[in-house]
Amino acid sequence: MSFSLLAALRPVRICLRAAFLGAIVALAGCATHYVDGSVKEIAPAQFTRPARPGPVQLVFEFQTKGAANARATEKIKPMAVESLKDSGLFSQIDEKPLPGGALLSVVINNIVLTDDAYSKGFMTGLTLGAAGSTVTDGYVCTVKYVVPGAGGATITKTARHAIHTTLGSAGAPANAVKAASIEEAVRSMVRQVLSNAMNDLSKDAAFK
Repeated sequence: MSFSLLAALRPVRICLRAAFLGAIVALAGCATHYVDGSVKEIAPAQFTRPARPGPVQLVFEFQTKGAANARATEKIKPMAVESLKDSGLFSQIDEKPLPGGALLSVVINNIVLTDDAYSKGFMTGLTLGAAGSTVTDGYVCTVKYVVPGAGGATITKTARHAIHTTLGSAGAPANAVKAASIEEAVRSMVRQVLSNAMNDLSKDAAFK
């Protein structure tokens, strides 16, 4: 497990008490991560590709409760770029403006969905793992595509996903896929949520 990635992606309300969570994990055993099974990856072959894909400037940001998270952005951006390249929707992807290119903004916002996540983790620690708990992180992926050319339209698409983290003796969440690590869970989430957003973008009549 990548410690730096775990620190960057730790559930947002628990991350405020990082030292305490470390003690909980030591007492209750390693956390187990699950990718929500309700969102399925859409293969690039199902996208509606333009006859002549054009270049695009990519602006990517990962957020925690709507605030920019620089550490997580650095870790997750390569995952997003890989998925976007595999989409086949663009001839070139770069951080800089490209001649005749469009502008693509991708924001993934992490929001903890579980009520009182800190208290649940606290109880898990006190019971040495006998009482399990589950924390669910929600992810909202917002894609904005500005069609190239003066006065180009802006197309916005949104997709949602979730990662469940269990502590102690908590069982596996329903309709979820166990991941070997937090990095694997996040990589799967990014690939799946982006595939849904990009599929919707590709099918928009204004996309070109």
